[in-house]
Amino acid sequence: MPLPPNARLLTVAAVCAAVLGGMAMALQWQGLVGSLGVANSGDTTASLGAAGEPTGKSTGLPLPRFVTLKAGRINVRRGPSSDHPVAFIFQRRGLPVEITAEFENWRKIRDSDGAEGWILQSMLSGRRNAYVAAWASGKVLELHVGPDLASGLVARLSPGVLAAISRCDGQWCEISSDGHEGYAEQNQLWGVYPGEMVD
Repeated sequence: MPLPPNARLLTVAAVCAAVLGGMAMALQWQGLVGSLGVANSGDTTASLGAAGEPTGKSTGLPLPRFVTLKAGRINVRRGPSSDHPVAFIFQRRGLPVEITAEFENWRKIRDSDGAEGWILQSMLSGRRNAYVAAWASGKVLELHVGPDLASGLVARLSPGVLAAISRCDGQWCEISSDGHEGYAEQNQLWGVYPGEMVD
């Protein structure tokens, strides 16, 4: 028995609403994944760790996290395979970068300028280095004898200087660079998060 014209219109409207509702849910999910700092293509989605924090699907390690570059020349690609074109090239060994996503043996990284791309995991080290904040242009970083602004000065480091991190207590990091060892304010360093503890 054919439906009256009004009933047919209501049925079409209901189908359209269901389709649009499904699309809206998909877009909301994409927005949620994007807010985790994870790409929406491939197998780069993050899991949640015991503390409810995002973790890499390949390693189970926290995302984001800091690592350093192993080599003095590393190709950074636009996607997680050697078939993707090179976006740019790093030419500084030991530079700290931030891992924001994982796909098999590839890691999506971000540098201190915000540039992003994909690097093979084998090109990265878990060693922690610090990069003196380049965003504080022209401002030197004071390296102190102890974790206190009132303590004596060991050296003044220019923006862009690399330093090895020994430990951080959440506010101060003990670092060494060019034969100088001392304490620097943690929030002035790229390579460690504010409040992060490093041993």
